[in-house]
Amino acid sequence: MKLKVHQLSLPLRDPFRIAHESRTEQPTLIVELSEGEFSGLGETAMTRYYGLDSQRCAAELRTLAPAFARHSLGELKESGVGALLEGTVPVDFNPFLRCALDVALHDLWAKAHGQRLGLLWEQDRTRHVPTCYTIGLAPVEEMVRKLRAFPWPVYKIKLGGGDDDVAIIRALREHTDAPFYVDANTGWTARQAIDFSGPLSELGVVFIEQPLKPADTAGQAEVHRHSVLPVLADESCQTEDDVDRCAEHFSGINIKVVKCGGLLPARRMIARARTLGLQVMAGCMTESSVGISGIAQLLPELDYADLDGAMLLADDPATGVTFDPQTGYAIYPDRPGTGAVLK
Repeated sequence: MKLKVHQLSLPLRDPFRIAHESRTEQPTLIVELSEGEFSGLGETAMTRYYGLDSQRCAAELRTLAPAFARHSLGELKESGVGALLEGTVPVDFNPFLRCALDVALHDLWAKAHGQRLGLLWEQDRTRHVPTCYTIGLAPVEEMVRKLRAFPWPVYKIKLGGGDDDVAIIRALREHTDAPFYVDANTGWTARQAIDFSGPLSELGVVFIEQPLKPADTAGQAEVHRHSVLPVLADESCQTEDDVDRCAEHFSGINIKVVKCGGLLPARRMIARARTLGLQVMAGCMTESSVGISGIAQLLPELDYADLDGAMLLADDPATGVTFDPQTGYAIYPDRPGTGAVLK
C-alpha cells in the first residue's frame, strides 16, 4: 500500500473571520493511500489556530510510508480500518494527521467493497439532516451582503464580537426566514450568553455553540442552567474523553473528525453522546470536497451538520458530495468510497 501526501493551499471565496482569527486561504494536506487501481483519500486542514505547519505535518505523515507499505488492500478488506490503523499508526500520533489516514483508509476500504462508505454502516437511511452555510464575523453590512448572495435553508452565524451581537442577528433576520445557528467561538462571557439567549431565541436561533472558553467550566454550568437556548460544545469537546464531561454542562456536542482523529472515534463519540442524551452535530474545518465527503457519510447519525467547508472555497481541488441549495441535504455521487475524487 503506497502513501502519498498532497500539500495544497485552498483559496477562499471571501475573507473568513471568527472571534480569534481572519484568513483568505487555508493550507491543507490530502493523504492518498493506494494499491493497484484503488486509491483512498483523506484530508486534514492545517489550521494556524491549532499550531499546525504543513511542511512539518507532511513530513510526519511520510514517515509512516514504510509501515503502510507492509500492508495490502486484501488485508484491509479482510480486517477492516480499525485493525489496520491500530497496527500501523502510533497511539500518540497527532489526531489531525490520524484523521486524514483514517478517512483515506475508510475510502479505500469501501472502494474495495464496491460500495459507498455510509451504506456499509448501520444507519437510519430515512433520516436527512441539512447542512448549514456559515456567515463569518464581519461588519454587519458585509454579513448581510454574504447572506443575500447565498440563499440557503439554514445558516450558522459567527459571532463573539461583543454587545452588538444580538443586533447583528436582528439585522440578518430582516433578509431571511431561515433558522440560525449561532457560534460565539468562545467570545462571550457567561452573563452575555445568558442575556443574549432570550432575544436570540425570539429571532429564530436554534442553539448557541461554544459561548465560553473551555476552561470556564463554572461559567458554562451557569449558562447551562439559565440559557433559554440549548448550548452545544465545540472547543470543549475535541476527543472521546470529553463527551462525558460535556454532558454535565451542555445540551449537545459538535464533533470535528480532524480533532478527534477520524471517522472511527467520531462514530464512537456519537454513540456515547446518544447514551448520555446529548444532541449531536458534526462540523468541519475549511476543507475541500475530500474532507467534506468523508464527514458527510455520518449525516444519518446526526441532529445538525455544518459541512459547508468546500462551499467557502474559490477553487475546490476535488469533487465529491454536494448539497441541495433548496433543502441543504447531501447529494452523494454514484461511486464507491466517500465519493471524493481529485480533479
